[in-house]
Amino acid sequence: MKSENKLISVGFLTAISASLCCITPVLALLAGTSGLASTFSWLDPFRPYFIGLTILVLGIAWYQKVKPKKEIDCNCETDEKPRFIQSKTFLGIVTIFTGLMLAFPMYAQVFYPQTEKQITTVDKSNIITAEFKINGMTCAGCEEHVNHEVNKLSGIIKSTASYKNGNAIVKFDKSKTNVNEIEKAISKTGYSVTDKKKIE
Repeated sequence: MKSENKLISVGFLTAISASLCCITPVLALLAGTSGLASTFSWLDPFRPYFIGLTILVLGIAWYQKVKPKKEIDCNCETDEKPRFIQSKTFLGIVTIFTGLMLAFPMYAQVFYPQTEKQITTVDKSNIITAEFKINGMTCAGCEEHVNHEVNKLSGIIKSTASYKNGNAIVKFDKSKTNVNEIEKAISKTGYSVTDKKKIE
């Protein structure tokens, strides 16, 4: 039973480790400490290994739980009910929670408030689009975190961050904000801007 509990604990911890790089930005936003967002982004390359280990460990735990028990001829009392932590119900709860943790990067963006703004521009020649190359984004939650910080600035018309492209395309009114202010907003998230340029 102890080995079973250890397996469950290992599966639980590896599942959290697999999604820690995407959980941290949401926790940072909720705590109001957005600079911590990229703290665990270095774990992202190891995510497939964590996922594999989690599935393996939980698979072994389930196998041990459902495999037929050997019958022993004994006159002793064996009808003792297992504790909750040793039950299939507990293992089922851990498995569901683990699945939710592994899938977290797919739905992390729902935790970010919508920050789309209505912008009134007097002169269309003031509208500029700039690209910011960003290092450290690993999932859709990271994208939302960058967009959330950029959209706090006045004059932002649209911000589209992409972790796959490692960038953010920002359309803004140059009379209300500028490239340097946008770079500062991105840097507040903990991700680093490696390059910036205006695009047509």
